[in-house]
Amino acid sequence: MKFLCDVHISYKLKNFLITQAHTAIHVNELPEKSETKDNAICDYCDSEGCILITKDFDFVDFYFLKQTPKKVIKISLGNIANNELLQIFSEILPFIEKLVSRDKFLVEINKDGTYSIHQTESK
Repeated sequence: MKFLCDVHISYKLKNFLITQAHTAIHVNELPEKSETKDNAICDYCDSEGCILITKDFDFVDFYFLKQTPKKVIKISLGNIANNELLQIFSEILPFIEKLVSRDKFLVEINKDGTYSIHQTESK
């Protein structure tokens, strides 16, 4: 799987995903770095087949209103330690791997350790 980590996502998560045999880049590795506009992030994710990992609620709005980016993981955990975040991702990755064949999905990871999913079937 390919991931794009938004600006407020730790490089430790990006590096963890790479150790799990996935491709991951951070928005700061794009040409405009942290100044990359949301629309450009959406375009990049959709054209490169990336799953966006973000804390930014704007991307949830984009997902529902503009159908972009097509694949989103929204982290709604507040400020937690990186080790806790990595543990959560190690537990959720097998689930995400099952979703990757879908055309679209949004997974929101909640503060209570649960997650919710909105998805569209592949046609």
